[in-house]
Amino acid sequence: MGSGTELLESAVAHVVRETGASVAMLYLLPRNESVLQLTVLAGVPGQLATPWTRVPLTSPMPVADAVRHRSLIWLGSQEELARRYPRPALVLPYQFALGAAPIRTGTTDRGGLVLLWPGSHPPELPPGEREAVLTGCHGIGMLLQQAESSGYPVRPGSQPRVLPPPVSRPPGPVEGAAAVEFVERLPGGSCALALDGTITFLNDSAAALLGVPASELLGTLPWVSLPWLDNPSVEDNYRAAVISRQQTAFTALRPPDRWLSFHLFPNATGLSVRILPGTQPDHADELPPPLPPRSAVPNRATALYHLMHLAATLTEAVGTRDVIELAGDQLMPAFRIQSLVVLTSAQGRLRIEGRRGSHPALMDRFDGAPLTADTPAARVLVTGVPGFFADFAELRRAYPAAGLRDAVAACAFLPLIVSGRPVGSLVLAYDRPHTFEPEERALLTSIAGLLAQALDRARLYDTKDRLAHSLQAHLLPHTLPTISGLDVAARYLPATKGMGIGGDFYDLIRLDDTTAAAAIGDVQGHNVNAAALMGQVRTAVHASAGAPPDEVLARTNRLLTDLDPGLFTSCLYVHLDLAGHTALLATAGHPPPLLRQPDGRTEALGLTPGLLLGIDPASRYPTAEVQLPPGAALALFTDGLVEAPGVDFDDATAALAELFALALDQTMDEVADTLVRYAERFTPGSDDIALLLINALGTDR
Repeated sequence: MGSGTELLESAVAHVVRETGASVAMLYLLPRNESVLQLTVLAGVPGQLATPWTRVPLTSPMPVADAVRHRSLIWLGSQEELARRYPRPALVLPYQFALGAAPIRTGTTDRGGLVLLWPGSHPPELPPGEREAVLTGCHGIGMLLQQAESSGYPVRPGSQPRVLPPPVSRPPGPVEGAAAVEFVERLPGGSCALALDGTITFLNDSAAALLGVPASELLGTLPWVSLPWLDNPSVEDNYRAAVISRQQTAFTALRPPDRWLSFHLFPNATGLSVRILPGTQPDHADELPPPLPPRSAVPNRATALYHLMHLAATLTEAVGTRDVIELAGDQLMPAFRIQSLVVLTSAQGRLRIEGRRGSHPALMDRFDGAPLTADTPAARVLVTGVPGFFADFAELRRAYPAAGLRDAVAACAFLPLIVSGRPVGSLVLAYDRPHTFEPEERALLTSIAGLLAQALDRARLYDTKDRLAHSLQAHLLPHTLPTISGLDVAARYLPATKGMGIGGDFYDLIRLDDTTAAAAIGDVQGHNVNAAALMGQVRTAVHASAGAPPDEVLARTNRLLTDLDPGLFTSCLYVHLDLAGHTALLATAGHPPPLLRQPDGRTEALGLTPGLLLGIDPASRYPTAEVQLPPGAALALFTDGLVEAPGVDFDDATAALAELFALALDQTMDEVADTLVRYAERFTPGSDDIALLLINALGTDR
């Protein structure tokens, strides 16, 4: 890593000091990418941040929202976090305050910064701390811009850089001796943990209470070196202390019958632990028993941590691709897996649904292979029995005729089971030999079960989505007509949440050699009913096209009120006189279009709107006329192109107008792509988007 990253580390440390935060997570957003990558971490060990090393911009997470909406997100309590962001709240049920802020320079988004404060922090963010957060993000943005301008842009590493905790002032000889005497005089045992949980100090009294010599415990994790502490509640108390920076306590049974009480006192450098003789708690019989010692298997608390996070994450997955991407993001770093491949069956053959990792072509030879083939991927799908192979030699002995390549050192083939029947195979591959202990086999099989259920839901969604898109495609124009004197372009984007179908529509109608009509509208709702009504509205507009705009909308309105569909529709209709270089417009509650003059001046037209279609059969629709000289352009759009939470609609429209003005020398197709990219970045994707661009070239073109 170069000096740019070192400067970032210093900047993050400075923000932590200035804000009083206990944890900092700096995310970078590489150019032309849509996933934030954790680059610098401070205040907690790296393993606690593993589930959040990659955060898609579309993810319902504070840092993603901060970057997308270009605003500071503040969550002053665990309750507020749970209400607005249930996934991280489920995995981190501790007391802390959280702030997330965007990092940008000019119009370029560069990433985001997440800060956590101890649970004792007030629920409101004081003005001084807010200013320190925003100033720190501005400084980080300038560092990133300077590094890029110098030809050495800072890029995220494969793993985040974890800043060391602040260094305490070393005591002098007299102070050191006094501190030792102080500790020895205290009742019970004294112990110190680093932020990552490893034991850095314990006195003789602590070792005696724990029943293990100090030399065997130093440098170890207590829940690993002391099997009777391998209980999810133990590591959960450690996590709570590290993240909330507040005291926690628990009681544990040291076999066969000695109860010990542990009190954890955290700060920025680690944890001090007091160990005292305890008594059996009332709920002791409800605690799960500790597991026997083991080596490669993740301890139970870690396993539950990742299982809970995976389960919460998969509830937000929509399609099959989402499920595989999210599973890869969560599982591979947590369990040191190098390759992940998902296979399903189709017409009696294996089919690769998706893959992640360092050996993407690992299973290519199985793609399309019959289920009757003697291969581990087919066997596990047919039988539902998992297969674990500690090294490649073991795999080759089990399947000598499979023709497997020596691409991985160990692998697991797990059944994807839904309602008691195998529907696919999950393949996990490792780059070194790996012994699968019984507990780990059970854990990986559970993970495969979660993944199978998510894939089953995703495949159902994919089927509905394909049907919805097919319906939508047949209701919208396949192509726009070629009209002399006009350069036109249109785009339709379904909402990224929901069925992917809605009631937004657009149309361009050639009337004769010198006249044309354009329409755009938005039917209330995002479902099949909205799409069906949209088709009726388009038909009604077509039937009346050529009449004055107010009459077109009035006729369409009367039709909808007669149908009484229970849904309302906005619509903007434009009559284009290409010979006279004018446009007549009328709107039924639809956002006004943008008009760009030949010199680039752009404004939203101030049209007087009529009522939405389908409310009052006697509604009238005022008409307005504007000049449309050669070189002028109109942008007709639905509100999904500009609407975002917390952003004023007029401000968002003004930003769109500015972008439209800057694209003066582009074709309408190029402008449409520019505006859509803008919307994908700065709107939540919860609404459909329709866009129709019309550039008057003049009748001589």
